[in-house]
Amino acid sequence: MQDDDKTGSQSTRPVVLVADDDEFFRVALRTILTTELGFGEVIETASYDEALDRLSKRQEVTLALFDLQMPGMEGAQSLRVVRETFANTRVVVVSRFSNRADIVTTLDAGCHGYVLKSHGVGELREALAMVLQGGIYVPPSLADLTAAVAERPAGRVSARNRPATVSLTPRQWQVLELLIQGRSNKEIARALNLGEGTVKIHLALLYRTLGVTSRAAAAAVSARLLSGGP
Repeated sequence: MQDDDKTGSQSTRPVVLVADDDEFFRVALRTILTTELGFGEVIETASYDEALDRLSKRQEVTLALFDLQMPGMEGAQSLRVVRETFANTRVVVVSRFSNRADIVTTLDAGCHGYVLKSHGVGELREALAMVLQGGIYVPPSLADLTAAVAERPAGRVSARNRPATVSLTPRQWQVLELLIQGRSNKEIARALNLGEGTVKIHLALLYRTLGVTSRAAAAAVSARLLSGGP
């Protein structure tokens, strides 16, 4: 993995994050991103949690590419967290799977595209260029999905429209359990082997989902959820 934490010679060119546990694919993608699309820095991560941590520290990331099959990834919920937390970052899934269900789920989560790893260099470049210009990309065979996605409003969860049954990822349930125990952000991060920035992101999304604004209120609501109470 390349050292992208150096700040002595920051480039004025855009920054992209690639989250994929396949090191060989990351290397190939890095070449395309820097030589074909003009990115000045490529941040590489091998897990979802690491990607969240890096994004929380680098607000200037323009584009984030995620594989669906890597440690920590829990499907659409994970992608929705990224979209809601990093609103200024274009998010694209790059996957070897081309089934319709994965593509629809990805777009419903608010992502800006679904690109196949089997694409050639030219096709991949054009797909990402479209996303960077404000479009939504899907494989040509499923282009009919684009219109439907473009017309749907971005979903938000608030106290007024929060579902009766709260849907959380396994990682968010772990954070909740530690929150109820009175653990600090630093202690939660240490227990789950996460960065403190990642814990803060999970907590912010949990507050929104639970419809609360404080740590104490979240703990109270979460205790009822975990106990099965009303």
